[in-house]
Amino acid sequence: MKIGVVLNPIAGMGGAVGLKGTDGAALGRAIELGASPRSPERIRNTLLRLFCKDIPSISIYSCSGSMGGDILDELGIPHTIAYVANGETSKQDTMDACRSLLSESVDLVLFCGGDGTARDICSVVGDSVPILGIPAGVKMYSSVFAVSPNAAADVLTSFLRGDCTLREAEVMDIDEEKYRNGVLDRKMFGQATTPYVPNHVQAAKCAYFSEGEATSKENIARFASEFMSDGSIYILGVGSTTKAISESLGIKKTLLGIDIVHNGALLKADANESDILSLLDSGANVKIIVSPLGAQGFIFGRGNHQISPYVLQRVGRENVIVVGTPQKLQNTPYLFVDTGDHDLDMLLAGHMSVVCGYRLAARKSVLTC
Repeated sequence: MKIGVVLNPIAGMGGAVGLKGTDGAALGRAIELGASPRSPERIRNTLLRLFCKDIPSISIYSCSGSMGGDILDELGIPHTIAYVANGETSKQDTMDACRSLLSESVDLVLFCGGDGTARDICSVVGDSVPILGIPAGVKMYSSVFAVSPNAAADVLTSFLRGDCTLREAEVMDIDEEKYRNGVLDRKMFGQATTPYVPNHVQAAKCAYFSEGEATSKENIARFASEFMSDGSIYILGVGSTTKAISESLGIKKTLLGIDIVHNGALLKADANESDILSLLDSGANVKIIVSPLGAQGFIFGRGNHQISPYVLQRVGRENVIVVGTPQKLQNTPYLFVDTGDHDLDMLLAGHMSVVCGYRLAARKSVLTC
């Protein structure tokens, strides 16, 4: 069987520095702020796990240099270069690489990147062959991605053995410029075919709207405004539930960013990893409030890379507060973590209380990916 491999070397670089993507000029800004590549380590983990398994014989076709060849060379994995990239890579390289892989009659395209990468690949591949994404971006709205690098290896193993199903998956993306300004303009750009293993491939993100949902958010916010008066500094994650908490305090929330709050006042809007680490360096008592992403269930690793493994290690699991409405929790069987640090993910796993109303909590299982 032939597997095509494509790596977007810059995917996810804007996350920890709070840029919410690397489209256009954002890449240069991310580098100025000290962002480092995220995707090479993600695909490295997938390949290491894949080739530790008993899998049928496969032929790997990939791209030169930073688009896949370097990692394959490093790991000593035999492969054929189907596409040669020249200089700094772009979305055009991703699309041209896919055309080259299709000309080699690959049976599946394994790629590492974010929603933009998925969109570029889908524009060429369509539903002609299955695709499977290793999540490395900031937004991750598409349902063509495995829930983690390890899960991608497991799904691909099932595909190679012929014991998984294929399903139609939505390829979504958003306007990054609007996203940075707090406007969520989400669109479906196409459909692709992807191998599916339950709890290993993510669902498309969705939002919940109802009168009951609004009341639940108000009740959660009322309770939060009480326990947040303990003198601690609070890191508020993304989402409409944490927005309701901000509004209850009279603070304008960065809906799609991370905010820092202390004693009912906004200390920092749209904070990045460096801002949070500076607080921790000062000796402040810091707590984190996050809400699971609709349908996907991620509390860390999607859309909140500013709350990095370094931040979580220093804050501690005991200072993480999860909030979610009963309606959302009913449609989210499990919570997931995918921080990029396996030991940290294991520490976060287990049962966790979720604030779901005024002085009400539910218990949910947190799973590693």
